[in-house]
Amino acid sequence: MTTPAHPGRNLFVSIPVADLERSKAFFAELGFGFNPAFTDETAACMPVGEHAFVMLLSHEKFAQFSKLPMADPAKQALALYSFSVSSRDEVDAVSAAAIAAGGTEADDAEDYGFMYSRSFFDLDGHGWQVMWMDPAAAEKGPEAFAHDAGTPA
Repeated sequence: MTTPAHPGRNLFVSIPVADLERSKAFFAELGFGFNPAFTDETAACMPVGEHAFVMLLSHEKFAQFSKLPMADPAKQALALYSFSVSSRDEVDAVSAAAIAAGGTEADDAEDYGFMYSRSFFDLDGHGWQVMWMDPAAAEKGPEAFAHDAGTPA
């Protein structure tokens, strides 16, 4: 694992959902699709990047993989899930779609100039953030970007 990434490395994050079909419909409203080769009545593979996937698992399926008790995401935060989009306008559009599909807004928009984000809770209470970052800031890092732009980071 000392190499930052190798050609075959993928990331899979598995989260439990109470109603798989309802969760699939929710995320489809946000523009996500599902890989049918890894989707059945107990699990859905949702690509979120070229090599990154979120596995939506029924509670029963999740329990097969985790030896620890399942936490209630509406009461405990174990992780926050973030994904990027291509523009500030798309941040607002995806966030609005999440709310319209039954999600709830987590907090107000955050605007750092080089980065803009909104957060919501999905149908099961998992916290999600949709964000846009200026490509130059993503490449250089926020402090170098702010220095080049002449603004404090």
